[in-house]
Amino acid sequence: MLTKLKYMIITIVLCAIGILIPMYSPVKYILVPASFTLGSHIALFLAMFISPVTALLVALGTTLGFYFGKFSSVIVFRALSHIIFSLVGAIYLKKHPQTLINIRKLVVFALLIAILHGASEVFAVSAFYFQNIMAKAYYAEGYLYSVIGLVGIGTLIHSIVDFIIAALIWRALTFRK
Repeated sequence: MLTKLKYMIITIVLCAIGILIPMYSPVKYILVPASFTLGSHIALFLAMFISPVTALLVALGTTLGFYFGKFSSVIVFRALSHIIFSLVGAIYLKKHPQTLINIRKLVVFALLIAILHGASEVFAVSAFYFQNIMAKAYYAEGYLYSVIGLVGIGTLIHSIVDFIIAALIWRALTFRK
């Protein structure tokens, strides 16, 4: 069982990682009008595995990382939308901790969280899109391609990749022999 001090230290470390990855990651994919930073959700997923409070704080921390990394406002708001899926996921895991142990349950959970993650980001981007305040590239390709395709489906795939990496890290840390 983790003490409050250990939770606080782990949360601070995950926030720091969540801030640094978007700022300095060399693996950033810019697919106009969307962007994807590989590994940017790993700290958030690890936080989600720990507790709802940790997930909330790390979601806010990663949002700061995108802000400090000088990403556009729409990308910062996409990061802010992570509060939704990370809290839902963390609350579910708190009630059903066996999900992290059972591979079938973990796969279903990862897929459902990825869908919620993608939907949250689509909602965040749509708020900008329908105000006509985004880069011309979004409008040139249309809503279905730019927002639903690149942001929604792209986020779903990105989320699953980062979730797998986080789950492997989690298993390595929690199933030591």
